[in-house]
Amino acid sequence: MRLNQAGSSGGSTPGSADYVVEDDDLGEIGHAAHGLFNGLEPAGKHASAASESAGSSLKGDGFDTGAALAEVNKTWVTQVKTLLQAVAHISNHLDYTKKSSKANDEWIGAQLRIVGPVAPGREGSVSASQIDKFFR
Repeated sequence: MRLNQAGSSGGSTPGSADYVVEDDDLGEIGHAAHGLFNGLEPAGKHASAASESAGSSLKGDGFDTGAALAEVNKTWVTQVKTLLQAVAHISNHLDYTKKSSKANDEWIGAQLRIVGPVAPGREGSVSASQIDKFFR
């Protein structure tokens, strides 16, 4: 596969044509997203509760700032919920990608497996026409 006119050198060195994501990389990103989700929820609720309390107190003392703070807090709650949904979506998508990629790899491996004995002097490679089916 060539992405963005990358060079055609082998391996996954910088500038190579291979796009490789290891399961460990996906796992680390998913773990970070899960950790962000778990930390953001209580922190967002704490900030909201403190702002709500301050807004009510200011409003009760006759300050217009109290009503404005309450309005800002409503926006804060909406933004935190949106961010939580986005992080959960990322985490779930990474889980799906990891499982789907593994299933695809196993299916392709099964399709390319040589059935029967390999002729003497042959390396057991699959014909170009068989491989070509996967790129249509």
